[in-house]
Amino acid sequence: MPLLTLNRVHYAVGGPPLLGGVDLAIEPGERIAVLGRNGEGKSTLLRLIAGEIVPDDGRIVRSEGVRVARMPQEVPRELGGSVYDVVALGAGEAGRLLADYHHASHAEVVDTALLARLHEAIDAAGAWTLEKRATQAVARLGLPEDIDFASLSGGMKRRVLLAQALLLQPDLLLLDEPTNHLDIEAITALESFLREFAGALLFVTHDRAFLQALATRIVEIDRGALTSWPGDYPNYLRRKAERAHAETQERALFDKKLALEEIWIRQGIEARRTRNEGRVRALKAMRRERAVRREQQGVAKLEVAESGASGKRVLRARHVDYAVAGRVLVRDFSTTIQRGDRVGLIGPNGVGKTTLLRLLLGELAPDGGEVERGAGVEIAYFDQYRAILREDWNALDNVAEGQEFLDIGGRRVHVLGYLQDFLFSPERARAPITRLSGGERNRLLLARLFARPSNLLVLDEPTNDLDIETLELLEEQLANYGGTVLLVSHDRAFLDAVVTSTLVLEGDGRIGEYVGGYSDWERQRVVPVVGSKSGAAGAAPSKATPPLEGAAPAAPPSVPVRRKLSYKDQRELELLPARIEALEGEVASRTEAMNQPGFFQRDGVVIVADQQALARVQAELEAAYAKWMELEG
Repeated sequence: MPLLTLNRVHYAVGGPPLLGGVDLAIEPGERIAVLGRNGEGKSTLLRLIAGEIVPDDGRIVRSEGVRVARMPQEVPRELGGSVYDVVALGAGEAGRLLADYHHASHAEVVDTALLARLHEAIDAAGAWTLEKRATQAVARLGLPEDIDFASLSGGMKRRVLLAQALLLQPDLLLLDEPTNHLDIEAITALESFLREFAGALLFVTHDRAFLQALATRIVEIDRGALTSWPGDYPNYLRRKAERAHAETQERALFDKKLALEEIWIRQGIEARRTRNEGRVRALKAMRRERAVRREQQGVAKLEVAESGASGKRVLRARHVDYAVAGRVLVRDFSTTIQRGDRVGLIGPNGVGKTTLLRLLLGELAPDGGEVERGAGVEIAYFDQYRAILREDWNALDNVAEGQEFLDIGGRRVHVLGYLQDFLFSPERARAPITRLSGGERNRLLLARLFARPSNLLVLDEPTNDLDIETLELLEEQLANYGGTVLLVSHDRAFLDAVVTSTLVLEGDGRIGEYVGGYSDWERQRVVPVVGSKSGAAGAAPSKATPPLEGAAPAAPPSVPVRRKLSYKDQRELELLPARIEALEGEVASRTEAMNQPGFFQRDGVVIVADQQALARVQAELEAAYAKWMELEG
């Protein structure tokens, strides 16, 4: 019997419906991936199933007693308190009682009277089982229960939200882009955890490796219709291509017949005869059908403006060392990057991937060794810290910056035409940038980047919020790019499709160099990326913990027992969240200043000094994150 059924569900937010009379049944134990273009209604479908919004028409029927929990795509801004507080909030009022009891029982001076009152209230609510589940969820996902939630990285916050969703032991778990902001080790750990989860799973993702590892069925939303595809991702791609071919042929025949009937009706006399009224009615029905037909959204046409070729040797590093606050991020590193190389950077969050990029690009000076840039190198940099769109400009202004035409591939292209290749209609290009979705913002960042002539593309996490079709087009464009590519990404399929070699940050400043992409490195490596000192961004918890209720039993992880911290280390751990928050604030303020119109109109020496100061703060932030994760792990 299905856990949940959608019967002829309609939902629209102005314009064509996102869901136009769709049907769906979710069976126990299924793991269903929801695919579709940006803006097709994937998140809306999850919110409808979670009961957060109601359909305009149709019914959503739940089996009696079915529990549904959803982890949202974005971290709610209003969440606050400790990690345990946020997890407990998943149980509503009972959760608040548990959070109060947790704080009271962990206070330096225990108020026994308060504890007794809270104990009685929890007894009355029958919430002690929830307390056990909250403790299990925190332990199972390796979360620091008493750390301030606001001080966590984006990836850690999402793990907390997952623990919150699991608190009520749901029969159906809804996940919206669960891999965003997670490093590769965290993603693979999440895959293992979700394979053990005993309930049904409905998830939205653009990570094709994650999709292939988990999905037992694929549901696609396309122009308001919902189609179910049994089997794995390759089967979906094959059958979708067959359906698209059949649809193209069917529509071509329909359009040809309609054109012939239009010619006949214009002849007039024969069409007015009584015996041909049925043919006239059929023509009117065909016109109505053609008028409401929804054409598939266009395909983005990504094109990079390339400059002249660089020298054969693009970058060379020799015996480079770099440390921040006594922590070694790069140790005795040497490499040579030649023209045409496509190099991927792999490593857990906070280990120093962005720092390594800045060292190679000359934005940071190494403590030891040297970095040389080759002749004629022109860089286009997609930087997750600095490539920020101006909120007071629209999409057109962010790309054009006062120009009407761009030089793309030796052709003079109007800015509006160029943006249409990135799926921005003229109206959307002129709309306030605050109205753009996450996927549209990322497409706009790529449009702005690709409009700058270059022969060295540096891409730091370019895949977030892009739908799978745009990802595949980006892969194709990078494969055809005549220059050199440096790429930081946690998308394993994207790395495999693009890069020809990988630099792997293995912890303690060690950087390994491997031929091929992520899968090639997986076959060659001997030990995991995350070393004992580089933290546990996605590793199993440091001690064996019981499985969550509702999850299949799993083998205990073979990881070392957590060491007891010295007084000095404990004190440093307590101070680190405030330092991380201060550094993040400084990065944000410096970044905002650098995006002001007058920043680059100042003296060149001052500009370089400000850029180097930002790079130093970012390196300090990475080191602080790494230290915090080391002490927590």
